[in-house]
Amino acid sequence: MLLVKRVAPFRIHHPFYFMAQQQNILRFFGGGKPVPAPKRKLSDQSPVETRPPPSSSPSSPIKSSKKLKINPDNASATALEDDASSLKDSDLSEGEVSTKDNLKEADVLIKLTEKVKAEHATEKLVNEGAALAYSKVSNVFERVESESSRLAITAIVSEFFLEVLQQSTVDMLVKVVYLFINRLGPDYEPDLELGLGETLLIKTISECYGRPLSKIRADYKETGDLGIVAQKSRSGQPTMFRPARLDVEGVFNTLTSIAKTNGKDSQTKKINLINRMLTACDPKTSEAKFLIRSLEGKLRIGLAEKTIQIAIAQAFVNFESDCKSESKSLKKKINPQTLTKAEDIVREAFSQVPNYEMLIHNAYDHGVMNLLEHSQLTPGVPLKPMLAKPTKSITEVLDRFQGEEFTCEYKYDGERAQVHLLPNGEVRIYSRNSEDMSQRYPDLISIVQAGVFGSQNRKVTSMIMDCEAVAYDRKNDKILPFQVLSTRKRKSVDENDITVQICLFAFDLLYFNEESLITKSLAERRKVLFDNFTPVEGKFRFATQKNSSNLDELQQFLDQSVKDSCEGLMVKMLNGSDSFYEPSKRSRNWLKLKKDYLAGVGDSLDLVVIGGYTGRGKRTGAYGGFLLASYNQDTGEYETACKVGTGFKDEDLSNLYQKLHHTEILQPKTYYVYDTTNSNAVPDVWFEPTMLFEVLTADLSLSPIYKAAHLEYGKGISLRFPRFIRIRDDKGIEDATSSTEIAEFYERQANVN
Repeated sequence: MLLVKRVAPFRIHHPFYFMAQQQNILRFFGGGKPVPAPKRKLSDQSPVETRPPPSSSPSSPIKSSKKLKINPDNASATALEDDASSLKDSDLSEGEVSTKDNLKEADVLIKLTEKVKAEHATEKLVNEGAALAYSKVSNVFERVESESSRLAITAIVSEFFLEVLQQSTVDMLVKVVYLFINRLGPDYEPDLELGLGETLLIKTISECYGRPLSKIRADYKETGDLGIVAQKSRSGQPTMFRPARLDVEGVFNTLTSIAKTNGKDSQTKKINLINRMLTACDPKTSEAKFLIRSLEGKLRIGLAEKTIQIAIAQAFVNFESDCKSESKSLKKKINPQTLTKAEDIVREAFSQVPNYEMLIHNAYDHGVMNLLEHSQLTPGVPLKPMLAKPTKSITEVLDRFQGEEFTCEYKYDGERAQVHLLPNGEVRIYSRNSEDMSQRYPDLISIVQAGVFGSQNRKVTSMIMDCEAVAYDRKNDKILPFQVLSTRKRKSVDENDITVQICLFAFDLLYFNEESLITKSLAERRKVLFDNFTPVEGKFRFATQKNSSNLDELQQFLDQSVKDSCEGLMVKMLNGSDSFYEPSKRSRNWLKLKKDYLAGVGDSLDLVVIGGYTGRGKRTGAYGGFLLASYNQDTGEYETACKVGTGFKDEDLSNLYQKLHHTEILQPKTYYVYDTTNSNAVPDVWFEPTMLFEVLTADLSLSPIYKAAHLEYGKGISLRFPRFIRIRDDKGIEDATSSTEIAEFYERQANVN
């Protein structure tokens, strides 16, 4: 078995990643004659094969000495990459390695941005008084799509953002950023989803460009990309009169109108709006290609949201540097430490206030380094929840918290619910992926109000509370499994028609009466929670908790949690700065211990369903198995992880067929990474990525067939003996178990073995 020892948690700036990208950085700087890493072409029918693992031979130029001294002012990208990849766990601690890696990456990014700026110095983004042309955005998309180096992509995007700041308005940058992440607003705002079906888009392309449906379908079957089909169709259509060119504001507003169009004749209205944009596309640019991809819901250019946040940070650092400089000749060189700090600030600010409009305006008005002071928690704006690391045994918990005070809470089998009380008395409920669930759970509103206003001895004016909504049998005072909760209606819910009752279990308080509590210890937050809220029998309770470091007591508490119909325990640091609430982080200061999973990898995995296999025997007429994939947060791709066919009841398979049949597509998406040479990796039908399965596995192994985390190891990682547990309706597709997490599971397991 191949064992790979790393000095820091798996992250994209790990030295191995620098090795894998060295050739691309060389090519970007124009040095040498590197062989480019394999890059998927969207015109190909089959997705990308795995790129070769980094060379480890003694003669490899990547193996440079850590003691090498480099002057950043005249260093080549090669030297910077070599120095960044030479860090060793024998020389530095984990924290030091992380800092060194970040600084070296920041230095390379600064150099790359200077290169991009020099290459496009003569280009004028916006003429005086003119709108920002959409073709400028599509040109950047084209450049990003053709580039495989993440750092080079970041440089391209950050320089474009800087140009928008310098030549247009801050409001225009907001629209540009949303177009780059292929959204129209924050996750918690309703009616801003696009993701139109391929049938409607095929019909629209056919009508707009005057080509038969059969030709459009044939082209789509050949390329697997409706964007390329639209571009080809537009290029072949002569126009007598050229319509007014597309601009960013017009495209953004039209996309918003399409997303909000519903009711009678909504499909016709959407087609007319799309036709208007497609007709205005310039045949000499790639506007049509990226418009169609945006309407589908995926740009497929390898641009992850993490990269966007880094690009925003760098754009503002450079923008503020330009503003402070009296002349370009006196402009001060950006310090890598400044850039790294700005990136951390932008990420932390966004995790607390996940709204790019607010983030960009605050950075513009107050400076990017002051962003955290002006990005405070606000009721009505859901923050990204803190997550826990999985663990496999109580002894592992005790090793982690040795000498520290910690607490254990029941881990409830329900749906994460972030409860907001606004100053005007309105109550809103948000899911773990920031979706507004207030309309889906009207009964929770009255439950929250009962818990908030149940006592006359206090006044609660505003709050943000972290809870778990659990299906509950009030008659027998018993917790019900998640499968019962999932049977509730998700739309047009009338409180009088509800048959599955809910109990809300509160376990943390993040904001109370106009004060943020996330930088207080868990013990302090818990005290405010207990002192100011009153349990309501069968409706609102506090999570059952126990403070102990005794092995036998913890084992008994774990066993009792399972008897009480819970999944296991959450173990949390209780005091000190390590017990602060860390939005959006999967922290080692929270561990989850699930009774059912102790013999496996320590946790279940939530994987995306991207393909199905035709059922045989008693499964005839349904899907007999499914191809599942992890989500690569850095490339935006779905990487195959396993085929699952066990754990299903007959009614499960029947329901899954009804839910998935209408999502079947002719060709795999171009952002699906799978092996084309093995029949197990090529399903009978492909699906739109719309559903997550929670699966359990015996262990993980390197695989020549499956592709999860393949950029790290050359081979992918697969699940051995996977078993279906349930559908994860409470999570969005991009909340799937990431390729990074799968790599962490694999390495921890490998180290134990």
